[in-house]
Parts: sequence; structure tokens; C-alpha cells
Amino acid sequence: MIREAGVVGAGGAGFPTHAKVNAASPEYVIANGAECEPLLRVDQQVMEFHAEDVVEGLRLVMSHTRAKRGVIALKERYKGAIAALRRELSGSAGIELHIMRSYYPAGDEQQLVYEICGRVVPTGGIPLDVGAVVSNVSTLMHVAEGSRNIPMTDKYVTVGGAVYRPATVKAPIGTSMSVLLAAAGGTTERCGYIIGGPCMGRVVSDIDIPVVKTTGGILAIPEGHPLLRIKSGRMSPQLIKAACCQCSLCTQMCPRNALGLRVEPHKAMRSLAQGIDLLNGPNGVFSCCDCGICTYYACGFGLKPSRVMELLKAGLRRAGVVPDKKVYSIPDRGLEMKRLPVSRLIHRLGVGKYDVAAPMEERPIVPDVVRIPLKMHIGAPSMPVVTAGGKVRKGDLIADIPEGALGAKVHASIGGTVAEVTGEYMEIRM
Repeated sequence: MIREAGVVGAGGAGFPTHAKVNAASPEYVIANGAECEPLLRVDQQVMEFHAEDVVEGLRLVMSHTRAKRGVIALKERYKGAIAALRRELSGSAGIELHIMRSYYPAGDEQQLVYEICGRVVPTGGIPLDVGAVVSNVSTLMHVAEGSRNIPMTDKYVTVGGAVYRPATVKAPIGTSMSVLLAAAGGTTERCGYIIGGPCMGRVVSDIDIPVVKTTGGILAIPEGHPLLRIKSGRMSPQLIKAACCQCSLCTQMCPRNALGLRVEPHKAMRSLAQGIDLLNGPNGVFSCCDCGICTYYACGFGLKPSRVMELLKAGLRRAGVVPDKKVYSIPDRGLEMKRLPVSRLIHRLGVGKYDVAAPMEERPIVPDVVRIPLKMHIGAPSMPVVTAGGKVRKGDLIADIPEGALGAKVHASIGGTVAEVTGEYMEIRM
């Protein structure tokens, strides 16, 4: 049913959920409701307003995998979500809440698995290697809907930043980001845009791009804001060589390094500047989770260690290098003291004025046209099963999984006429 509903991980890279839950008897199934990034409000509101579906999805995955324990992890400041989940779990056994401090990146599944299970996922590994399956709470909501034959056709998205009415909206997949911004009243000034959160999201100039199954937010950030500059500017070896003093604060604050995974961005900076390899192998590069703490918080010179790690990781992959499944040392005994409070990060990013409520609007946006990508997930692109000119209803299958491939089915998110079919997307018009 999950496969037929086209459910993929809603909070990360979009791994097809039907493949993830085909796991051999994990001890834990963890529902990730920590919502890593500042300013985003999707998962906390999904837990508050759709607690029944989140719990039902978790129970279904536990039953399918024969897991012994279910845990819903969320931050202590999500008061409404905690109350709703406690009501839903009242009198039930086998599922518990794990209330977390509000630190960044609490939603990183490595941090989550260690905090709940006391185990470190090795470099190149997955949580199943240490007896856990981790799934985003919004994904579990879609699992529950899939069990009722409701495909994944809509996505909750936070529209925030410099907009008149910050909101979390329900948008058909394929809806243009410009439609979402209009639904939030438009921008208060000239802006650049970040798809996702302020740290791990990407800067875009064109907002006529579609909502996909993994979209969590769009943030309007005023032009000239330092956050846009640091996310968009280039990083040269000459600047690193001139400015980086090798203080190693980036490495000291790295959450993955603190787990014993040898992520050392200060050595990556020196390697790039001097043209020599000081990293003791590729594993530390592969273990980087791209959280950006080294760039957005640790570095006092405005350098970009996370960008350097990203470039090194891409180069290793192009060269066909794969990581060894390995944990180098025990977690740092000072790990608790190294966890970065979200409030401090928000202040450093200069986005405190945008840290406001973005109330959920259950009435879905109804666009006249959607452009639905054929690849919104890890694996092979979906294959169209309809042609231009055909009529579809919302929920109809429009693209299937290629034979023998890892992938996800795609369904029409609005009813109308298929206006265009390409190798990359399908356009439907009412």
C-alpha cells in the first residue's frame, strides 16, 4: 500500500518508503519530529493536528517490521504536539515520546539514533545497521493515508521570512513556489529565496519552481541580508589560505565529529588551501551531514568550511570512492555541552525577526496548473503512463516505477488535462 501510494521520505532526500520499511526486525522504529531547521513549522504542526495519522503510521511500520519499540522524538517546546500525541497514545503500549532539547541539528538521524538508542551509525551505514528505522513524522502520516488508498499528492510547506502572513500551507505537488508566496500575502520587500531551511536549504533566484514531495519550506530573505551572501558567494583557496587561522572551532563544534566519526573541517580547509591531503582518508568527509554549523556559527572569519566539505565529497563520489563502515572512537564526553541551542543559531544567522508562528492552513491551495517532476526521490525517475491531452483526476497514477528499479509512483495532484509530458516533468492544467 505504501508503494502504491508513492510515499517517499518527506523530511530528507526522499528515499522510497516502501523500500525503507522492508527491514528485518529492527529493535526501534523512530518517528523523527525534531524538525531540524530554524523557522520551519511543518512537522510540529503535523504532529499537533494529525497526531492520529502519525501514530497510526508508526504502528503500521512497527507491525510490518516487527519492531519491539516505537519512539516519537520531538522538541520540548512543541507543546501543542506533545499534548496531542499524549492524548493519542493514552492507554497504549509499545510507543513512547522522547522529548528533546531544542538544539541544532536535533533532526539529524545520527543524533537522533544516538540520543534514543545510545548507538552510533557508522560512516556509510544506515540506522538499520544499529537496529533502528527512522522515518519523518510527515512520512508516517502519508503511510497512514496510503493504508486508506490515499496517494501522496499534497505537501505541507512553511512559507516564512519577509512575507506578510507567514503560514504553513497544504499545496498540491507541482504547485509553483510563486503561488505559495502569494498565499502568504507576498513579500514585504525585495527578496532572495531559500528553498528549505536557512542552513541546509538552497538559494534560488527563480521562484517558478515546483513543490516536490520533500519540500519543507520557502523563506523570503531580504536582498543584501548576510545569510544570502554567505550562502551564495564563492570560496577561493587563496582566501582560505589568507584568513583561516586553523583555530579548529569548526571541528570542535561539529556534531558528527562529536559522535566519533572523525569529521574535521579545519583539516579540509587546510588541505584545500595547501593542495595536500591531511584528512586521514575519506571517511570524515563522507560523514559530514551538511548541517552548516561550521560555516554559519563556528567560523569567526566568515569562511565556509561546509562548502569545502561539500566540494570534497562531490569529488570523492565522482572518483568512485566509497566510505568504510566504521566508527573511529567513542562519542565525545562533552557532547551535551557542544549542542548548539537553536535560539543562539537564529541570532547568529540574523533571522530572529522571522522566528514567528506560521499557522497551519488546512484548506489546500488550488492552483490552475501544476508541473510535477518525475524524479522527487532517490532512485530512478518515474516513467509516465499518461500522454499529453489525456484527462486525469486527482490521485490518478501518472508515472510508475521502472521495472526492477528503486523508485516511487507519481499521482496527479489536481484534476484536469495533461498539457505536457517530458523526460523531466508532467504538466497538468485544470
